[in-house]
Amino acid sequence: MSSHRIALCTWSDPAYVDPEPPLVAERLVARGYRADVVVWHEDVDWSAYDLVVIRSTWDYFERLEEFLAWVDRVDVESRIVNPPAVVRWNVHKGYLAELGAAGVAVLPMLVVPRGAVDVAERIAATGWEEVVVKPAVDGGARKTARGAATSPALVDHARQVVEHGDVVVQPYAPGIEDGEVSLFVFDGEVSHAVRKVPAQGDYRVQAHHGGAEHPHTASEAELATGRAALALAPAGVVYARVDLVEHEGVPTVMELELVEPDLFLRMDPDALDRYVDLVEAQLRPA
Repeated sequence: MSSHRIALCTWSDPAYVDPEPPLVAERLVARGYRADVVVWHEDVDWSAYDLVVIRSTWDYFERLEEFLAWVDRVDVESRIVNPPAVVRWNVHKGYLAELGAAGVAVLPMLVVPRGAVDVAERIAATGWEEVVVKPAVDGGARKTARGAATSPALVDHARQVVEHGDVVVQPYAPGIEDGEVSLFVFDGEVSHAVRKVPAQGDYRVQAHHGGAEHPHTASEAELATGRAALALAPAGVVYARVDLVEHEGVPTVMELELVEPDLFLRMDPDALDRYVDLVEAQLRPA
């Protein structure tokens, strides 16, 4: 057995135990490595690991400063992927404005800073009729709301969210009703792709909101957008999920998921082995 030890980091919520890290660990053990599934915020000697892989740390946005400090600490004691510079860049949705400024197709966006008192005026000034409001640091569409820009309920929701952090406002993209495409990129190569379709009458594509998942063959335009977006990351991206929606005839970035994306390994028969190959490759000298 190899002396290399690998930690695959998850969260501690018993309501949903991510099935992917144990499967990855099992394959790594079969290849002769020592692999553990570890809760990221537990008392762990991270220096005992040669590689620490962020997987389903799906509570990080509720304890962001603790999480970022943990990422930095682990990268000193071991090696963490994705690297800290990528994680810090990706946790706040403001990176989307950077992509747009560089010419990548993204939805227009307004960032309302935490504590702003003129939320209604800022949203109205965009001129967008229907908008989506979400925290700038969040996951799983937990506090996302959609409605008319002048809707009292939507503005009230934005006011509540902005008390706790920055808020992102974007025009509603009707293309989401046909599905959101996710490209899964391992070390610069697309491993597989999925189309996530919301339930009838909804716009949220996540399974816990009733969304359905279908295998997808990425178009050249989708691949080009994904590559252009990832090229702007501040450091080397080991794994990525690029979420795209068709908007005004163009594949448009909704999110880059570079911290703890669900990788949908279940949707492609070879994806698990490709991901294990990726993890194994991180143990080799560059």
